[in-house]
Amino acid sequence: MESVIRLVVIAAAGYLVILCLMFAFQRSLLYFPGGTLPGPAMAGVPDMAPVTLNTADGLALTAWYKAPPPGRPVIVLFHGNAGTIANRAFKARFLIDAGYGMLLASYRGYGGNPGKPTEEGLYADGRAALAFLAEQGIVADQLVLFGESLGSGVAVQLATETEIAALVLEAPLTSVPDVAAAHYFYLPVRPLAKDRFESVDKIGKVRAPILVFQGEKDEVVPVRFGKALFEAAPEPKKSVFLPNARHNDLYNHGAAEIVLKFLKDTFP
Repeated sequence: MESVIRLVVIAAAGYLVILCLMFAFQRSLLYFPGGTLPGPAMAGVPDMAPVTLNTADGLALTAWYKAPPPGRPVIVLFHGNAGTIANRAFKARFLIDAGYGMLLASYRGYGGNPGKPTEEGLYADGRAALAFLAEQGIVADQLVLFGESLGSGVAVQLATETEIAALVLEAPLTSVPDVAAAHYFYLPVRPLAKDRFESVDKIGKVRAPILVFQGEKDEVVPVRFGKALFEAAPEPKKSVFLPNARHNDLYNHGAAEIVLKFLKDTFP
């Protein structure tokens, strides 16, 4: 009997240690910032230029920008939790080639930028991106927000704060606690999550056409969350769930064409 009790105590202590470590290092599990940022030309977008986004809390972030042709929209891409804007240059490439302006927005702590990423910090970084575009004379009916994975949380938040022309969400999450609970079902992650990105509670406030697209075999953000976010979104909206796509191979399954069609329909 004593040996059973000892095993239970050891197991409980081990579980508590794991829980404490997960809580303490949860941001290291959520954010995977890439380091040195190459120049736009090296990334395949020589027509983009480095620009500085100045945040309200005093950070200067490097982003890449290509001004739109006269009267055309600008796509603002808020990328996912890993890498840098250079890893998304291929998305900028097909959008620029289709005649759109492009801002690859960056985050604190990513690509050599100062600061450390947090939910509120990323929102501040997104606001700095929109402030930069306002300084360039970009108006609401030219503004498209494009959120990729975790970046969908930034895009949805900003879409509730400012008037935009359209919102594009790639492999979006309902919230960080939802996704974390799917991966760490054995831990009480919902009450312990510091950064939450509760998009499902916010998207109903968006007043612009919305596109949601995701792979049915998404192994990072289970597709049920993308579908739940789409259901919570107001009209007008469109969804495409690709039957054979995963989280990181959407563009091997026609994602570029899906985005371009939505933009063409929105800006005929």
